[in-house]
Amino acid sequence: MVPHEHLTFPIRSDRLSMSVAVSRRVASERSPFQQIDIVDTDALGRILLLDGHIQLATLDEAAYHEQLVQVPVLNLPTVRTALVVGGGDGGVLRELVKHDRLEWIDIVEIDEAVVRLCQEHLPDVSAGAYDDPRVHLMVEDAFAFVRDARRTYDLVVVDSTDVYEGEEGELSEALFTDAFYQDVRRVLSPEGIVVTQADNPVFCPYSVREVTELLGRVFPKVGQYWGPVPSFGGFSAFCWASVEGGISPRWPGAEVAFRALSATLYEAGQTALTL
Repeated sequence: MVPHEHLTFPIRSDRLSMSVAVSRRVASERSPFQQIDIVDTDALGRILLLDGHIQLATLDEAAYHEQLVQVPVLNLPTVRTALVVGGGDGGVLRELVKHDRLEWIDIVEIDEAVVRLCQEHLPDVSAGAYDDPRVHLMVEDAFAFVRDARRTYDLVVVDSTDVYEGEEGELSEALFTDAFYQDVRRVLSPEGIVVTQADNPVFCPYSVREVTELLGRVFPKVGQYWGPVPSFGGFSAFCWASVEGGISPRWPGAEVAFRALSATLYEAGQTALTL
């Protein structure tokens, strides 16, 4: 038997990593912005990596995307318009188009290659969402797009890469700034919610703390929740902010079917994770 190649990717900089056996390398491309790799594994399914950092695994991407998108959507009294920042793999779009209440969805992804490679090699992640007539894809810099936007959004989902510990010049660095979120506040409806992933709250607690502090400098209402995503090292944190709206600690009830999200998972995630 030929031994598997093993792929190692960081969970917390060079201090903690995960290693997984790779059965096949599916795609590898260097775009103008980053290195994109898609590989098959027995343990995590097909995974997407950007610059060597895991972005999703088919094993548990539903858990991540449902928590990122559905938790705020279920708490919005009105959600007609949504903006997705990043998220070129299409998982956020797949969750959004489940809702008939949504009439207009903009997605701004800087890297065309991510969209193209994921539609080719990870089609079940977007599940045809890019073909929904409500979806409008802009391949450009999200910082400039939000700065110049004239549309108002009821939901803004920031599904960008993390700003990784010990690294400089990351592609998403401008999106973790007061200036970016001040522009988000300008285009967000009064009861609207902005939500962003905030890394692993167990091994990278500084991330959720820093993102919460950042949002708190711009918005009067800020909160966080978390949920299990094994391929991210166990858990993922999410931070939200609003001017007048918010996320209830109690399960608001579901309007669509979920693969991972449940009332139990929702309410557990509203409790701060401490060890």
